[in-house]
Amino acid sequence: MGAKLRTIRRRIRSVQSTMKITRAMELIAASRILKARQRVEEARPFAERLTAAIADVSSAASGLAHPMLVERADRRTAGVFLVTSDRGLAGGYNANVLKRAEELFATLRAEGKEPKVFISGRKGVSSFRFRGRPIEDSWTGSSETPTYDLAKRIADALMERYVAGEIDEIHGVYTDFVTPIRQTAVAKRFVPLVVEAVARPVEGPTTQYEFEPEPEALLDALLPRYVETRVFSALLEAAAAEHAARRRAMSAATENAEELIKVLTRVANQARQTEITTEIIEIVGGAEALRTAAGE
Repeated sequence: MGAKLRTIRRRIRSVQSTMKITRAMELIAASRILKARQRVEEARPFAERLTAAIADVSSAASGLAHPMLVERADRRTAGVFLVTSDRGLAGGYNANVLKRAEELFATLRAEGKEPKVFISGRKGVSSFRFRGRPIEDSWTGSSETPTYDLAKRIADALMERYVAGEIDEIHGVYTDFVTPIRQTAVAKRFVPLVVEAVARPVEGPTTQYEFEPEPEALLDALLPRYVETRVFSALLEAAAAEHAARRRAMSAATENAEELIKVLTRVANQARQTEITTEIIEIVGGAEALRTAAGE
């Protein structure tokens, strides 16, 4: 009985140590969510103004068939940029992104397009390598704190292959940060671009622009920046979602550890009570045997 009690107490100490780690990771992730959300909000105005500028230029050059705005007639390949995390312990964060990517792969293949994968994050790279699936290019080490320089390098790699004709479309698969409780894996097409509608006054005069240089030159300069912005936005959204997913996963782990400690403590108390009861019975039995021997 003593050995069993020692085993239970040793397990309780082990669970307590694990609980300290999960609680610390939960607090760290919670503190990083706010900063990650601020980065998302700070990057949004630039993306909105860039979108508005592209919409204005596109409307002024309505007859212009820019390669990044027009779908190719014979589309056989599609580049898929997948955003995962560098570290685990984030619940179903990476599994949901990979599942959404597989759904996109199935859709693309049904349309007669072969996907070529570009991955950000060690977890995605490990998953594809484990299954022996090809990866065109990968970037690791910055999933929690992505930089614009990283986004530019990724966008340049994607655009280089698009311009060279190696891929006919560019899609992004990442986790969209909705709330600290809800994150959704999404798939969006980056190229050919679909310029979002820009809110304009319903009444009043329409602003006319004169462009210098010509709209074609402006689009050549703006559209690559637009792709960089979309990639950067995906990285920022994914980083915020990763912190939120990790905080939720560590919170659940901490709660489970607390519940397990309660159960083990109850089992330890029962074992100790049984041990004490056995000792008392042995003492009483020994005393009764001595009394009986003395009476004889």
